[in-house]
Amino acid sequence: MAKRIEASDVTSYYGSFKAIDGISMTVEPKTITALIGPSGCGKSTFLRSINRMHEVLPGARIEGRLTIDDQNIYDPDVDVTAVRRLIGMVFQRPNPFPTMSIYENVVAGLRLNGVKKKSILDDAAEQSLRSANLWEEVKDRLGRPGAGLSGGQQQRLCIARTIAVEPEVVLMDEPCSALDPISTLAIEDLMVKLTDRFTIIIVTHNMQQAARVSDRTGFFSIDRTGEPGRLIEYDDTQKIFSNPAQQRTEDYITGRFG
Repeated sequence: MAKRIEASDVTSYYGSFKAIDGISMTVEPKTITALIGPSGCGKSTFLRSINRMHEVLPGARIEGRLTIDDQNIYDPDVDVTAVRRLIGMVFQRPNPFPTMSIYENVVAGLRLNGVKKKSILDDAAEQSLRSANLWEEVKDRLGRPGAGLSGGQQQRLCIARTIAVEPEVVLMDEPCSALDPISTLAIEDLMVKLTDRFTIIIVTHNMQQAARVSDRTGFFSIDRTGEPGRLIEYDDTQKIFSNPAQQRTEDYITGRFG
């Protein structure tokens, strides 16, 4: 079941450096939320805070509350591994496991979770590849290396791998920035299709992409070099792109800065 995400005054640090300051927003289940803004404004930091991936860097910590269906994922008794199982991540560049076959890439997370029965793995592989619109292209070569696929196919393979473990939230950090226009549209179509099962948050520098696929958009920015990123405006995507409340949002969208 897709989850509701709520950030309340989330501030993130790397050591003494404050990366984002006072982020508050609510993401409803089974929607696509786009995070836009200039480089260095904290979009990816906030995204990675949602599944605690930023913690892999030394000195990383957050203040505030970040809840998934009212459970604060930063409570001391919360299992980080369980959080990351609940919240999948797709990265900027396709990253299939290079030594694994297409099949083994998809079921890797299930094996890690202790699933051994071949019939369960086979079914999960097929269903995940079908959900990622990749099954028909690879069904006759599942034993071949995943790294041998095209860039767009590799990214869909990574999405299949992410959803195979049945997360409830899927985070995507510029998932199309390394892809050609045709592959980008295929991933965008896939995002929309997946909202019947998942809550999706994407970071993108592509204004047209945010306008095409998202239900709501958050605009992040910074005032000066070295200042933390802040959420300037968060609203329905149509309003953000047609009638933003903040001049800074309009300036960014229309290319006057950033």
